[in-house]
Amino acid sequence: MRVCFRSSVQPELMDEYKLRHAAVWPEMLRALKDAGWNNYSLFLAPDGQLIGYLECDDYQAAQARMALTDVNARWQAEMATLFANSELPPDQGFEIVEEVFNLEDQLATAGVVIGDPAAAHINKDSAHDYQKEQA
Repeated sequence: MRVCFRSSVQPELMDEYKLRHAAVWPEMLRALKDAGWNNYSLFLAPDGQLIGYLECDDYQAAQARMALTDVNARWQAEMATLFANSELPPDQGFEIVEEVFNLEDQLATAGVVIGDPAAAHINKDSAHDYQKEQA
C-alpha cells in the first residue's frame, strides 16, 4: 500500500529539521526498513508543511512495529520540539492524505502497455469518449 501523510514543522526550525534529516541515525534507518517502511520520502515546503510518502504492506502494522523500538522513541523525542503540534510524538500526529490518483494503477486497469502504439491509440480514444460523456 502507498501512504501519504502531512504534518507541520515550525517554520523557524526548518533548517534544524533539514540538518537532522541529512544524516539520520543508522540505527533508525535500519529500524524503519525492518518495520516495513519502503520507498520512504519526506518533502518540506517553504511554509513548514511536511509531506511524507511510504510504501508498506500495512501502515498501522508498520507504525506499530516502529513504536516497539527504542530508537524510534529516542528519535521522536528529539524531533518533537521541531513540530508545530508538539503535544503528540511527531509520528502520531501525522494526518493521512487520501490517494485519489496513481498512474501505474490506472495504466494497469486500462490495459495500457507502455511502448505499445496500438494500446496507446485505443486508450486515447477511450479517454476522449470518457471526456465527451462527462461534458
